[in-house]
Amino acid sequence: MKTATQPIEMTEARIPVRRALLSVFYKEGVAELAQVLHEQGAEILSTGGTMRAIADAGIPVVEVAEYTGFPEMMDGRVKTLHPKIHGGLLARRDDPAHLQSMEAHDIGPIDLVCVNLYPFEETVAAGGARSEIIEKIDIGGPSMLRSAAKNYDSVAVLCDSVDYAGIIEALKQGGTTLEQRKSLAAKVFARTGEYDQAISQWFQRESGAGLRYGENPHQPAAFYPDAKRFGLGSAEVLPGGKGLSYNNWLDMDGAVSAVNDLPIPSAVVVKHTNPCGAAFGKTALDALTKGWAGDPVSAFGSVIALNALFDSACAKLLAGPGHFVEVIAAPEFSEDAIHILRTGPKWGKNVRLVCVPAFGARRDQQEARRIWGGTLVQESDPLSGFDATLTVAGKIPMVSGQEADLRLAQTLVKHLKSNAICLVKDGMLVGAGAGQMSRVDSSKIAIEKAGDRAKNSVAGSDAFFPFPDGPEVLADAGVVAICQPGGSMRDEEVTAACDAKNVCMVHTGTRHFKH
Repeated sequence: MKTATQPIEMTEARIPVRRALLSVFYKEGVAELAQVLHEQGAEILSTGGTMRAIADAGIPVVEVAEYTGFPEMMDGRVKTLHPKIHGGLLARRDDPAHLQSMEAHDIGPIDLVCVNLYPFEETVAAGGARSEIIEKIDIGGPSMLRSAAKNYDSVAVLCDSVDYAGIIEALKQGGTTLEQRKSLAAKVFARTGEYDQAISQWFQRESGAGLRYGENPHQPAAFYPDAKRFGLGSAEVLPGGKGLSYNNWLDMDGAVSAVNDLPIPSAVVVKHTNPCGAAFGKTALDALTKGWAGDPVSAFGSVIALNALFDSACAKLLAGPGHFVEVIAAPEFSEDAIHILRTGPKWGKNVRLVCVPAFGARRDQQEARRIWGGTLVQESDPLSGFDATLTVAGKIPMVSGQEADLRLAQTLVKHLKSNAICLVKDGMLVGAGAGQMSRVDSSKIAIEKAGDRAKNSVAGSDAFFPFPDGPEVLADAGVVAICQPGGSMRDEEVTAACDAKNVCMVHTGTRHFKH
């Protein structure tokens, strides 16, 4: 039995493989890998079909059960979950105490693990029966992969056959490098995370977490709250009303995220994830009234978030003629408000009322978006216009009352799709242009939405103006102050154009793109 008796110098360029464990569901390429391991003098451990494939290729192989002295049992559910396997993977080779434990318990080091997981996702996608799906939840495979990946200082780990060729070449050169092992370890944690997520999603679907439909009725969809419930993951959908759809959740996320950046009480009205109305006020009713008035046409069929108690006065406003709402989110609803909505307007029996207890908490999490063949991850944008330092860039000063409106404008553009321009007046959003390929076009749309209210309004931009044309269009419509990050190579030219139009130009230094 090979055991480790001397600490490995962790600074050596390559670590040779003295013992490897190969246990794969997909057998392609595993015999070729085993052949090179054998040629380099490695002992090979294996199980089941993988062991037979290696033996059939004429390569010496030791069954894991023989190595551990413990038989495989329970239809293969228990075979590699053993201290001689995980001790051999997890032991630090530069730690004398770890090596002493290995010697005491006859645990040999395992320098390479090659495992690919049971095809859980494929079995679900193929419509497998519940019992079949359960059996495809791999336990030993992820455990070995994670143990090996954690100890990448000493252990190489393979979870994808596309990496066999690189390992084979490394073995021929004397062993694996630290850079190579670290890269492979990162791939393992990405794969096991994806695998666990797929399992979690299946269980959620089994327990009834499915949505009415996705972006369109022909697309199935589901919502999976994080294990630690917070934000919308801790929301309570009140009885009555239709079930929430994928788009409802997206719009509610946009509305709640925006209103959480505003003072209390404030209201945000969202359509297709973009705020079409928003305002702060002296009361919840005041904020909601001004929020709806920002763009009443777009507000029809909207999702609304209020960061204060949704009371009977708010309910009476929305129950009145000319209003129709899909979802209302608030930290609390009064009993009277619920009764008014449910028994008043025709749409009231269908409206979704959602209590979100985490209102006021900053969005502090990783944001992930699936793209074709991968996942993009970034930290959330925690800043708002109410955090920003406003710096007057030109000769025209801010006047009394402009600062609050400029801060509101710069907060709302954070929640509008880029390129984003919004106009604010008297504490309410009066016009927004979003998702355009040109900042000038966004400016024109915002002005059109605002109509006569553009006069004496202030504007916010999510990114700098590359040319003076955008600010000039805004100034000609009556905008008196513009808030933007700054940072363009033509900042001086843009600011000079604002000075010439008697418009106050303010910089924040912070961009708020939302793609």
